[in-house]
Amino acid sequence: MKNTMAGKSIILRLELLTEQIHFGQLITLITENGGDVIAIDVIQTGANWTVRDITVSASEQSQLDSIVARMKDLAGVRLVHVSDRTFLLHLGGKIEMKPKSPIQNRDDLSRVYTPDVARVCMAIHEDETNAYKLTIKRNTVAVVSDGSAVLGLGNIGPYAAMPVMEGKAMLFKQFADVDAFPICLSTQSTEEIIATIKHLAPGFGGINLEDISSPRCFEIEARLREELDIPVFHDDQHGTAVVLYAGLINALKVVGKQISEAKVVVCGIGAAGMACSNILLAAGVKELIGVDREGALVRTKEYANPHWTEYAERTNPNLRTGSLHDVIEGADVFIGLSAGGLLKRGDVERMAAKPVVFVMANPTPEIHPDEIEDIVGVVATGRSDFPNQINNVLCFPGIFRAALDCQASTINEEMKLAASAAIASVVTQQELNKLYIIPSVFNQEVVRRIREAVIRAAIQTGTARRIPREFRQTE
Repeated sequence: MKNTMAGKSIILRLELLTEQIHFGQLITLITENGGDVIAIDVIQTGANWTVRDITVSASEQSQLDSIVARMKDLAGVRLVHVSDRTFLLHLGGKIEMKPKSPIQNRDDLSRVYTPDVARVCMAIHEDETNAYKLTIKRNTVAVVSDGSAVLGLGNIGPYAAMPVMEGKAMLFKQFADVDAFPICLSTQSTEEIIATIKHLAPGFGGINLEDISSPRCFEIEARLREELDIPVFHDDQHGTAVVLYAGLINALKVVGKQISEAKVVVCGIGAAGMACSNILLAAGVKELIGVDREGALVRTKEYANPHWTEYAERTNPNLRTGSLHDVIEGADVFIGLSAGGLLKRGDVERMAAKPVVFVMANPTPEIHPDEIEDIVGVVATGRSDFPNQINNVLCFPGIFRAALDCQASTINEEMKLAASAAIASVVTQQELNKLYIIPSVFNQEVVRRIREAVIRAAIQTGTARRIPREFRQTE
């Protein structure tokens, strides 16, 4: 899941009359209102006054608002202005494009542009696969959204989606040295989105679909996977699924259970819920029950949502019916991709011994981890302020790094399973415990292991069109 729980911070520029206010009074006010002072910078000073910038962080915006309001009423203090560090970071956008080679003279200009570039154009015209060698296609991913399902904000449109897509591009570059470009489309028509991406595809080695609402996202991805010869990956579905399964591999080790024998209940059968169910079925889960607003999905019923009908045909082998409360009894694993507060402590108490509970609704999980810490084997969330965060950032940089390096035509289920196993393997047997089943996104081993495992899977399943040199000796 995406992390929506990052701490908030502001910079207060204050003019202080030193005869009326002591600096310690300001620090006390900030801490009493839930803030932490990160940094203090002196801007100007006079005989009886000083101007300082105070950087303050807090877990909630309301705490920062309270601090600002109190500062305005404090004698001897003039609040010059408030700067939000997050907004400052976004001024002018978060990414830029730079040339790999400087243009310093006419000779350079002729080689990068006209007339010499014509020879490169003709080489690609004669053999289009040369685009992978001679253009940015070999290392570039399009991050595409229509703004219809952005984070937990809903349908806020393409302009408002841009900061998220820029952030995604930054993560691609920092974690896996993949050049990604944000593309936000001013249409929410399924056919127009498909056509637009197909027209854009020649310049990219892969397509990362992002924040496109369900159920349109299913058709858009399925059609593009069928009609394009480059990987198309809807991260909200498959990124979540890969990291979830990685966490589950290790969680089941902690509680001493086998995935083939586990009863799994998945709550929330939207885009992520379906993808998570698919990877779990491919991994060997035999009894998987999907629950949504109509209760447990079962193949004896016909649903208005055709994706649910198809899902029910492949799941719930014992035809369990009823609500979440009804079907969770005896379950070994609960996967929550729904909404806050849906799971109760009593439900968890009715699960099998040492249950594994992944409550990944953001920002409010299906149940607060503290409520069930004493009765679960392992608990994981989509939040960064609890142990065991299921975070898509663990997946998409490495899986695209692998797909680009072997020029994969698609990202198939075998490649996703390989990515999950690679992520899980980063946590050693000695490190593994109920509070540590998944590595940090900053662990540099993650991308390296995913790359190796996914390239091997791509080669073995015939989707790799290029075998990197280091794999040629062993394959």
